[in-house]
Amino acid sequence: MRPSHNHPPPFVRTIRGLTLIEIMVVLALVGILASIALSSYQSQARKTRRYAAESCLMEQAQYMQRYYTTASNPMTYQGASLPAASCMTNLASHYAFSLTNASQSFSVRAVASGAQAGDTSCRTLALNQAALQSSSSASAATTGCWP
Repeated sequence: MRPSHNHPPPFVRTIRGLTLIEIMVVLALVGILASIALSSYQSQARKTRRYAAESCLMEQAQYMQRYYTTASNPMTYQGASLPAASCMTNLASHYAFSLTNASQSFSVRAVASGAQAGDTSCRTLALNQAALQSSSSASAATTGCWP
């Protein structure tokens, strides 16, 4: 015969929802992940615009080389100006493009502006007639900006 024990019923917890603390922890984690994702996105967007500006500078340098060999006064960069290329129009809110030219030399530059000014290590990009690529920050010359 079995002994009769009088056991209380097992504790049963009914789940009614999330507590305020649980919701706050989840929101804090989502906020941390969102801030990491946003800064990573902004960094990649700056790099993409920098590469687009470098490509535009190469296009402008190629134009200058064509000008040098086909101008009415051949073998000079004197009097050349940058054409209104679509890349310059597309990047106008992020870079200011300029040309410095003499009879036997030129330099095309892109200076970061607007949202791109956050690219502090590669604020100014330049390319000259010898295909020398250079870059600088607000205070000094830098390396690693050109691929």
